Parts: sequence; structure tokens; C-alpha cells
Amino acid sequence: MFDSYQININVKNDKMKTRTRKLGRSGIEVSSVGLGCWAIGGPLWYQTEGKRVALSYGQVNDDDSIQAIHRALNLGINFFDTADAYGGGHSERILGQALKGYRDEVIICTKFGGMFEEDTRTWLGDPDLIQPESIRKACEASLQRLNTDYIDLYLFHCNAYDAHLAKALVPMMETLVDNGMIRAYGWSTVNPDRARTFIAGPHCTAMEYHYNIFERNTEMLALCEEFDQANIIRGPLAMGLLTGKFSKSSKVPNDIRAAWDMQEGRQAKQLEMLEMIHDILIRGGRTLTQAALGWLLALGPQVIPIPGFKTEKQVEEISQTLQYGPLSNKQMTEIDKTLAPYADSLTLQK
Repeated sequence: MFDSYQININVKNDKMKTRTRKLGRSGIEVSSVGLGCWAIGGPLWYQTEGKRVALSYGQVNDDDSIQAIHRALNLGINFFDTADAYGGGHSERILGQALKGYRDEVIICTKFGGMFEEDTRTWLGDPDLIQPESIRKACEASLQRLNTDYIDLYLFHCNAYDAHLAKALVPMMETLVDNGMIRAYGWSTVNPDRARTFIAGPHCTAMEYHYNIFERNTEMLALCEEFDQANIIRGPLAMGLLTGKFSKSSKVPNDIRAAWDMQEGRQAKQLEMLEMIHDILIRGGRTLTQAALGWLLALGPQVIPIPGFKTEKQVEEISQTLQYGPLSNKQMTEIDKTLAPYADSLTLQK
């Protein structure tokens, strides 16, 4: 057993098996699994070294996206995570269209900070300096695209923004709360030191960061527990590797996944680990997707994974995780023991 990755399995299971969870200290109640809306934004590009590179999961059918969202609502999922930049604003527009007539039944999270061109769907990068007033303008634009008059959770979307400068943004976040434009806020960052600059804000209630069986960030997990912050988990399925649909011979799709870091056999190593824990994960009838999400739910009652989706079929599989709940303590322990030889490779590269 490797101490730095030892899962805290002493939390009583009855606190985690519920189909809903609290969104940090806000007290807002959400489904224990949400849906990430990056993919339904469709194409987004950025320019690098004279090349146009995909920053999305490719083409989507908007009707399929809307039907999938409606199916999610019918199956008990009420938490949707998007961002103003996804698809150059398209994800917010589709989500707003799909949720028309359901606003009081759902919790919407969106993000701000990055620069993009909506008309050309081009990502321009993160700014070096953000003026507080620009946050209000970004929020107003998101409210319009989402067709709503308030945002439940508003996240800063610049992962590597200077922590000292970020502290100056907190008063504006509180102003947005006071003005009724947002209910709570947080930061989408993998860095605990940056996260601490927002946590001091009275209405800061969540941190969004990358975490899955293969890529762990135990510092962020501990920080959120200490300060009663929700853990919104992006990348819960390792960009599809944890679904079982890829093998060592699979060709990587020509989308954002083409930018995977393949150095030192990363993909092959993760597939090797998946093979080792496969039977532990699917014990009890779960699919690999449901097990990977259940593994995250078992980390604590404030952990809320947000897997991406494009189709109703994917939503149906994801929603079954609400019934299964967290993996058992026995499964969690077995997985850690099995992956102990890989301990050094299980830390997320920040």
C-alpha cells in the first residue's frame, strides 16, 4: 500500500450512496453525478506554429445534444457544467435551449476567463491580466447565451492565472452574488496554492480539477475537504480510456485527444493498469464507465464527477451510476493494492 495515495475509506457509506450531494458550503443540492458540456459545444480551434489545432471533441448534432440533456433530466441528473469558450459559446447556447422550461429544476455551472472569437470558434488563450469589470461583461454574455437570469455556479477558467492577481478578482465575484447574477463561485484549477486565493471568499463553494483513477491530485482533494468546497471532477474517464473503448492498437481520434501526451508510453501504461483492475471495477454488474465514476464517488461526499457526453446512450449509461453509487471500501482497497507498483505515475502532471 502506498501512503500518499491511500484513499480515506472511513467515511460512512450511507453518507455517500445518496443520489444527490451538496455543492460545498453553498448548500445547493445537485445530482451526485453531473454532465460536462464541453463536447456538445462542437468545434473549437486554436492556432499554433502556423497550424490549426482542434480544441474540442469534433462535430456534434445539436438535436442529439438536446435530446441527451432531456434524457438526463428524466433519469435524475440535474447538474450541467459548461463554459463560455466551449464551441466559442455554442455549448452555452445549446444548454440554454435544452433547459428552456426546466430552469428551476437544474443547477448550471459555467466558466469565464479565457479569450475566444465566437464567430470563428477560435480560442485565443488566457489573458495575463483580467480587469474585474470584464468579469461582469462575461457573466452578462453567458446569461444571455444560457437564456437565464442567474448562474448557480460561476468558475474562473484560467488554470495558471497568477494567484496574487486572482485575489483581486474575489470582490467582483462577491458583487455578482450580491447583484443576483450568480449564486456561488469557484476556480477551475489543478493548483492548490491558486485555489486558496479564492477560498477566502464567503461564497466560494467549489473547485473544479482533473482527477481519475490514473491521474490523481490528492492535495486538491484534501484542500476542498478542509474548506468545505465541492470537488467538481473533470476528466473522470481519462478522455475515454476508462470506458474500455480503446486498446493499445487503437487510433487516437483526430480531436482534442490527439494532443494526449504519449511520451514514455503513457497511454499504454494506463491501459495496462486498466487491465489489471478490470475485474475489480466491474464487480457487481457495473460497466467500466460506471465503475470509474463510482471510484470517484467513494473518495468523499463532496466529490461530483462531470463526465462528458454526446448521445442519449452515453447519458443512460452514466445515469446508472446514481443507482450504483460509490465503489465499496473493499474494491477501493483492492484497486490501490493492485496499482501500488505504479504509485509514482499516478500523480497528475500540473
